[in-house]
Amino acid sequence: MRNGSYKGMVAAAIVVALTATACTGQDPVENKPDKPALFKPGSEISYSKYSKSYPKTKVKDVPGPCSYESISRKDYSGQTLKIISHAIPVIGEPTQLHAQQFEEITGAKVEVINVPFGELHQKILTPLQAGQPAYDVMFYPSLWIGDMAPHLAPVPKKYLDTPGMKDVTKAYMDVATWDGKVVQYPVDGDRHYLKVRTDVLEDPKRQAAYKAATGKDLRTPRTWTEYQEIAEFFSGRDLDGDGKPNFGSAEVTKRDDLTFSAFISRAAPYVKHPDVEGGLFFDLETMKPLINTPGFVRALEDMVKAKSTWAPGGANFGLGDEILSFGGGQSVMSYSWDDAFIQAQQPDGTTRNKIRAAELPGSDEVYNRTTKAWDKKPNQAPYFTWGWTSAVAKAARNQNMAFDYLCFFSNEANTALDLTIGRFGVNPYRKAHFDADFWEQQGWDKDVAESYVRTLSGMESSTNRVFDLRVPGVNGYMSALANGVAAALAGQKAPQRALDDVAAEWDRITVQIGKDKVRSAYRHVVALEDN
Repeated sequence: MRNGSYKGMVAAAIVVALTATACTGQDPVENKPDKPALFKPGSEISYSKYSKSYPKTKVKDVPGPCSYESISRKDYSGQTLKIISHAIPVIGEPTQLHAQQFEEITGAKVEVINVPFGELHQKILTPLQAGQPAYDVMFYPSLWIGDMAPHLAPVPKKYLDTPGMKDVTKAYMDVATWDGKVVQYPVDGDRHYLKVRTDVLEDPKRQAAYKAATGKDLRTPRTWTEYQEIAEFFSGRDLDGDGKPNFGSAEVTKRDDLTFSAFISRAAPYVKHPDVEGGLFFDLETMKPLINTPGFVRALEDMVKAKSTWAPGGANFGLGDEILSFGGGQSVMSYSWDDAFIQAQQPDGTTRNKIRAAELPGSDEVYNRTTKAWDKKPNQAPYFTWGWTSAVAKAARNQNMAFDYLCFFSNEANTALDLTIGRFGVNPYRKAHFDADFWEQQGWDKDVAESYVRTLSGMESSTNRVFDLRVPGVNGYMSALANGVAAALAGQKAPQRALDDVAAEWDRITVQIGKDKVRSAYRHVVALEDN
């Protein structure tokens, strides 16, 4: 799909009669001849018949091999597709929705298992390693590619040549690639960035009060220091006139719920030096962990200070809590994935069109691990934080059906609708998604839409980017990091001690997996960052 493909959305309703076919028996590997299509070219597509909670938005079925028209020609009756995905709603809900649609239009039987985040890695990888994959299609965080790649079927050329796949941004095609082969099917593009309430930061009275109290101009924060100052100023104040206090910042802090990503966002500008190559998690030659070096320690010290700006319970916020805190107007600022921004922009949102997107806060100095000194220079470091992905098992009995499902899941019409439902967890990953007109058609004000697409697209051109660790055993590394951050936030350990303990655990994990094996995989991360 190319830029502008989402234009021309219409308001007329459509009811499409789809026939579900019962399936019996085991999946044969041969494919049946195509059948007549159930859709006409350019049909209007909506999710409204599946749930009252889905928007009534209508989009056009974009012609191509992944469209409703093309996929409805497939006859997979008598065959079963087994899928594992994250728990509902994030990525799990669209997996189930598109499985139901795929059943209706192809006659296949599609079985979806939804698994909590903490169990997903083991549920997928254990049977794969045993040579008995339990699922044909898998949805999981893309940073697990180091563990998954040996067990995945490369995406066939006919799918790589589809218009939608060719429109995937370079960063997310790189994320899907391992040893020169595309082994993950892009369905999402995740980044961390800053979200602010402009009805607070751009209010003249509040700007005057902030100036009087601090001597500084109130603006969207450009550094983590500014972020902390603004968050402290507004925490505990009733900003909405509803008799309830608001708070400065909402962050993902729950140990087992992605807190490692929040910490990396804070660390990025302190540790990603634009003039120093070679990765930032390990010394590439020795594989000595760098997680306890001064830049990371500074970030953890900042995060501990930030506790005073969080809502009650904020020290144990999971992603869902952060989404609702900023998306519901409780907090003035947050940083993480798109979901909180999309939530705030829902039609019934109290802060709809009163927010802006901006790049992650940076720093006034950055640690140079080569000279082992702080360089006094402004620094920004965009963070591409994993993102959901999908893949087909190398041992899947019918890879054509599995790839057709992913092709259908991510077609232009489905993606256009999925992007507008915050809880789905599907975020921009194609160039076409950076079309401000599309977001304006969802009722977004022009300046809100432009800030959003400008922030996200700008990260694609950065030469100082940070990507997640993508090596075998990555769950162990990230779990150790989350434990260290949690210990510091709880006051159980000083930041330096907490990260020293993380580094020691990382050393143990590396020895257990094999230094050469981890180094070989880590080179892929370094190649992404040293772009």
